[in-house]
Amino acid sequence: MNDKQVEAVEKAYHEVDYTFTCTFDRFNERIRVEHYDGNLRSIMSRIQTIFTKEFTKCILKVKREHVSYFLSMGYTVEGIIEAYYSGSDAYLMTLYNADWRRNSLSWLEEDQLLAAVRSKQASSLTKKPLMRKGTEADAEALAVLYQNVFDVYPTPMDNPHYIKKVMKNDTIFFLIEDKDRIVSAASAEVNRTYKNAEMTDCATLLEHRKGGTMRHLIMALEQELLREKIYYAYSIARSRSFGMNAVLQQLGYKYGGRLVNNVRIFKDWENMNLWSKPLIKSAE
Repeated sequence: MNDKQVEAVEKAYHEVDYTFTCTFDRFNERIRVEHYDGNLRSIMSRIQTIFTKEFTKCILKVKREHVSYFLSMGYTVEGIIEAYYSGSDAYLMTLYNADWRRNSLSWLEEDQLLAAVRSKQASSLTKKPLMRKGTEADAEALAVLYQNVFDVYPTPMDNPHYIKKVMKNDTIFFLIEDKDRIVSAASAEVNRTYKNAEMTDCATLLEHRKGGTMRHLIMALEQELLREKIYYAYSIARSRSFGMNAVLQQLGYKYGGRLVNNVRIFKDWENMNLWSKPLIKSAE
């Protein structure tokens, strides 16, 4: 992985008429604003002061009733995470500081890939492999897995100390081993406030990508989330990855849009597809 990878920093902003948190992600040249409340005009004004030229993309998770306001301020809706706010949708809205960051040369190609994903018949699952929940003792081996799978990754998953930190901060890992080596892993980053989790950090060694390995892991995570009373799941997948998008499609996740040049991953800047799924059946 890129040895210049640094961890994003989160900062909370509190004033008389508003509060919000902002993540400063310098590796991916972006800021992410979420968990906001209060006066939208004041929030917007503060964001303008922190969205400096060192960042080329600003992303907000916006409540449905506030979409029109942010549209009026020049933001664009790039996607939706269904049921993010304990059953209500979150709209991912963006603003850019650079033309290159806003434009994608692979959009039509990725549309074609998505169409192929939708038309693909689900392959048969192999017998359920031996899986287990990851612990902090697995951090070193997990870091090796991510080093072997990704040349570049948007978070420092090649750092075992970082992996231990996210585990302490309510990220659940499930993994598969072969001959005492971790060959596949995935995680669920839990948000207990809104009862949701992001399915992320999906990685499998090339020689073990068969028989639905990742589907098994994500299904195991889903069951663990339900035991933890987390009812909504979503994932952000590389738009160029047929396999990962197919996994989510086959598991019943719904496509919710594409984030342009969202992160540095694999080898370069890439667009990312949004997928979401309720883990409980609707009462309707």
